[in-house]
Amino acid sequence: MAKIIFDIETVGHAFDELDATTQAHLLRGAKTEEDEQKERDSLAFYPVTARVVTVAMLEEESDKAFVYYLTPEEAPQKTKQDQTELVSVSSEKQLLELFWARLAKYDQFVTFNGRGFDCPFLLVRSAINKVKPTRNLMPDRYRSQVHIDLMEKLTYLGATRRRFSLHTWCRAFGIKSPKEQGIEGGDIKDLFKEHRYLDIASYCLGDVFATRELFRAWDAYLNLPG
Repeated sequence: MAKIIFDIETVGHAFDELDATTQAHLLRGAKTEEDEQKERDSLAFYPVTARVVTVAMLEEESDKAFVYYLTPEEAPQKTKQDQTELVSVSSEKQLLELFWARLAKYDQFVTFNGRGFDCPFLLVRSAINKVKPTRNLMPDRYRSQVHIDLMEKLTYLGATRRRFSLHTWCRAFGIKSPKEQGIEGGDIKDLFKEHRYLDIASYCLGDVFATRELFRAWDAYLNLPG
């Protein structure tokens, strides 16, 4: 069964560019300036206030990887580094079209917290961009084996008391964490502003390689018959 692992990076819109009603809705529960700043910084989490700027995809059985990343001010280009194909695009719609075309080639896909973030985000952003998905990213979590979300698998669908980050799970299993690059998810917005698109692409690619190693550990020791 051909498997693909994927991860996304997103960047929120500027808060001041949102309409007044949306701004008021976002800040309705904020009681302090710190609360307000936290809400402003959270825009990248929601598909109605952010966009996808990078998608990294990695074949589970090989080292073939595909990274599609947004470069609004630069001419689109395609390059190759070892077995990684890097494709820059000028619009989010083009990025999503490339993602769906690639995903359709595989039988199964693997994510870390894909159900909680990446998949709903991709589906909604695709609809907003009028791009038709080629696969259902949110199949029945209890019966379907098409989507393996390691966050769900490692917490037994939320049965454990606390959810941990990809970084923490990697450290527990002795896997090199992508956070060792010196970049955190909260840095993506600033990197994008600074036009450091390849740094974002590299960070996202590191996530899928780490996710693959975590998947292999889970598959070898915890993927037990029902």
